[in-house]
Amino acid sequence: MPVHTTTAVDEAAVPAEAVAPLIRGVSVLRELTEAGGTMSPSGLERATGLARSTVDRITSTLARMGYVRLDGRDVILAPRLMDLGNAYLASLRLPALLAAHADALADELDESVSLAVPDADGIRFIHQATRRRAMSLSFRIGDLLPAERTAPGPLFAMEWTQAEWHGWRARRARDPENRAFSAVPPRERPYADEEFTHRVARAREDGWALDDQLIEPGLVALSVPVREPGTHRIACVASVVSHTSRHPAADLREALLPRLRRAVATMERELRRAPAAAPAPPPSALAAWTGGSKRELGRDFVESLARGLTVLTAFGEGRARLTLTEVAKATGLARATARRALITYEHLGLVTRPDERTYALTPRVLSLGFPPLSRTTLPRLAVPHLTDLTDRLQESTTLAALSPDREEIVHTAEATAHRVMSVTIPPGTRAPAADTALGRVLLSPDRDHALLDDTREAGLRTLAVPIHDARTGTRVAAAGVAMHAARHTPEECARTILPALRTTAQAIEADLHAASRFTHVPIT
Repeated sequence: MPVHTTTAVDEAAVPAEAVAPLIRGVSVLRELTEAGGTMSPSGLERATGLARSTVDRITSTLARMGYVRLDGRDVILAPRLMDLGNAYLASLRLPALLAAHADALADELDESVSLAVPDADGIRFIHQATRRRAMSLSFRIGDLLPAERTAPGPLFAMEWTQAEWHGWRARRARDPENRAFSAVPPRERPYADEEFTHRVARAREDGWALDDQLIEPGLVALSVPVREPGTHRIACVASVVSHTSRHPAADLREALLPRLRRAVATMERELRRAPAAAPAPPPSALAAWTGGSKRELGRDFVESLARGLTVLTAFGEGRARLTLTEVAKATGLARATARRALITYEHLGLVTRPDERTYALTPRVLSLGFPPLSRTTLPRLAVPHLTDLTDRLQESTTLAALSPDREEIVHTAEATAHRVMSVTIPPGTRAPAADTALGRVLLSPDRDHALLDDTREAGLRTLAVPIHDARTGTRVAAAGVAMHAARHTPEECARTILPALRTTAQAIEADLHAASRFTHVPIT
């Protein structure tokens, strides 16, 4: 069954050994996800049915883990939460192996291309290659759609068991308008079961499937399955998404199907020749960290929630299937603690049992914050950290990137200090790169910081450090503190401001690393 938008749990169905605080924490994360990433504590209280004190303890724990930010009256999903979805995507391997081929097809066709996997009687996206147009057609990574309203759905349904068909019919009877699927508008017209079963039969005959405006008027999609080597079962489905002004549904087969099939053949070759994944090192010292946080924060830190969430990060590349012993070893948790967390996740549909000994993550892990976070940008990632630094230093902070010709810097984010005399550099402001501290750290690979009295305005002094892309090591932006020269001597800047600025840059880089592992994060 698909993820519920309500977080009410049937207490009779909850296993006796399930971890109740973990169930409550997951419900809070799901409600935040459904709300687009931001909710007030009172809103979470109403949506989850939890007591306000419980919501406060859960959000305090999630904030300590870096999974949410507490900003005034709001609880906001934070990029570090994407580490949970990243664990699933890394264990799946399909995005790492096939994303480049999907991107190349999008470039070739000048259309959006997606990869999706089955999630019970729905489909969930694991990769998006989006074309930037005024009329953009794409979903977010992690979005869940009802199978019957998509092009991939009939292809996945070809492999459904009788129990899965029964689950689909039961869900449709409960929710005929698809209101439990927040990524699509409610259904406007009746949809008979026979209509979908006919599409499944047609997909089995043709080897491809079409969505002719089933999601909303004007949107069309064409899908072809990517099959696993050896078993020939469907590993994922590749889809080309367009709109009727560019390609009417009747035109899709002739215009796009041959090229989509060629791309899928290339993807299947990639899967056949891919070597076995070498296990990446799991996170370390998580159990010790949660214990230390409990000692420091006391009752405000729900240790069983924190320890339960660390279990999801035990999985990853080369660690798609783990035994209980392996999960406990990877996280540093006691076997009994890891076992109860896995029982809880199996109940919630976040973990499955491929066999009697092992556990694996399901696509539903992506429902924990990934869709709203997958569309972030570097400026959006940086603003909370710049704001924190400004609050500590009482000086304005800024983020900038080089222009394409590398001649100028473009300011992309700022946090302005509340002083009688403060520096304000609005996003979009440009300056010659060589004449600014921010530009110099981007132009000079050996320079780890720059301090410069800006020639644009007398008295303006700026200290800057680079922001790196952790995957490539390249400098993608620079963060800086801008101040009046009378307030801090160069020596004071080096002694007191530079360490704080470097810490802020490291925090931005950590968020960028989490956010960009399987998604594209625009720099500007």
